[in-house]
Amino acid sequence: MIELLAPAGDLEKLKFAFHYGADAVYIGGQNFSLRANAKNFSLKEIEEATIYAHSIGKKVYVTVNIILHDEDVKGLKEYLIELSKYHVDAVIVSDIYIVCLIHDLKIPLEVHLSTQASVLNSYAAEFYKSLGVKRIVLARESTKEDIKRIKEETGLELECFVHGAMCTSISGRCVLSNVITNRDANRGGCAQICRWTFDTDGKPDFSMTSKDLNMITHMKEMMDLGVNSFKVEGRMRGIYYIATVILSYHRLIQKIKTNSLTDKDTAYYLKVLNRCANRESSPQFFSKFPTEKEQYFLGRKEESNQDFLGLVTNYEQDAGLVQIESRNYFKIGDVVEFFGPNIETFSYTIHKILNDSKEDIEIVNHPGSIIYLPVSSPLQKYDMMRLKVIDK
Repeated sequence: MIELLAPAGDLEKLKFAFHYGADAVYIGGQNFSLRANAKNFSLKEIEEATIYAHSIGKKVYVTVNIILHDEDVKGLKEYLIELSKYHVDAVIVSDIYIVCLIHDLKIPLEVHLSTQASVLNSYAAEFYKSLGVKRIVLARESTKEDIKRIKEETGLELECFVHGAMCTSISGRCVLSNVITNRDANRGGCAQICRWTFDTDGKPDFSMTSKDLNMITHMKEMMDLGVNSFKVEGRMRGIYYIATVILSYHRLIQKIKTNSLTDKDTAYYLKVLNRCANRESSPQFFSKFPTEKEQYFLGRKEESNQDFLGLVTNYEQDAGLVQIESRNYFKIGDVVEFFGPNIETFSYTIHKILNDSKEDIEIVNHPGSIIYLPVSSPLQKYDMMRLKVIDK
């Protein structure tokens, strides 16, 4: 089994993740979940999400992954029972008490062990297997030797992060947020202190930020090692990020499966992925221990680009007009490209723009406005238009 697992901070993101190629999503409820600052899902929304996913043959995993204090246990059993009634496909947990509670009460929930448990060896994995855990989400610090050994010695399903933010501490076991802001990182309140810049008495400002994780160049090797699920981080990210990252990994996985992946393909997807985030990325721990080149210490610069220009909302076949909901500034003469799950990415030079009354305009500078472009190639709802910055 090979699974591409996407983050989903709300129902809209969940639907985009599935549309762009995810086999499953992981979501957080409004209780017992990290990423407390995400919108997260009410119980009713979790039920709706699960019904929708199952209707299209996809899966939903719910994170119940905070590190519990005594006061956090209230309502936990009832919450887990509700999740089982909605037939969610699994819960992702980190606290051993939750693992044991599900087992002892025979709550019909498949259990996946969160990366927060920091499993890096086969002995720990075997222990959790004895408690009924079906899948281990390995610590982000896992090496390829760790993955190989754990797979061979336990036979468990393995899930590995392949893309997104890294934690300066070991898989989230950090107390900087607790100490500096009194926000508990392990109960969903991380203030991301590692991304702060610190004054060092006249010397260059200091930070301790990890560059993002990007495993696009090692996907075949990970598949050969027996990794079952490839996980993308980012429940706080927007639909453009989710669509771009998921589609890139989806297409690369398909090429690996059909033995048609070329070095040119890998280089292209690497460029695409490096454009859609505001931090540099690397494979981090997979092949070697990270060095200063995998970190930001001095002179860090993070700038969000405005590549995402618009979302396709309709295509008028007879008129050859695509209706677009704009997201960023563009104008006549710009070279853009369209991409989507059911089309080949193609370039387009804007030579005519019509407003919502189908009157000629020169520029689009109001995000959310509806405009039309004459495009001969058929497009579908939820395809996207971005600035062309990459040659395939």
